[in-house]
Amino acid sequence: MLPKQYRLKNRSAFKATYRVKNSFHKGGITLFIGILKKDDSPTKVGFVVSKKVHKRAVKRNRLKRLMRESYRLLLKENNLGNSQKYLSLIFVGTDKALGKSFKEIDASIKKLVQGVQ
Repeated sequence: MLPKQYRLKNRSAFKATYRVKNSFHKGGITLFIGILKKDDSPTKVGFVVSKKVHKRAVKRNRLKRLMRESYRLLLKENNLGNSQKYLSLIFVGTDKALGKSFKEIDASIKKLVQGVQ
């Protein structure tokens, strides 16, 4: 599980991150990036899979779990690149990512995180 200090939870934080309109897309996953940090606080991360992607909560939650675990492993390896310069990140899963394995999701998350400037 992702430690509490890294979780993006409140609605206003999500809206603020979406408002920046800075996004990247890879393999059925979209990464929204917030504003640059001014202090040393940890980067907050949110994971979203809309009900429009699939009507079954089990499928949506599985995709969120896979994305969260992939990010947690990157955090553990300290292999996050320039993504740590931003205040918040939101990973949004789409229907193209639903049937993928953990290796495919992990590769997409790594490319997105490494590709952040």
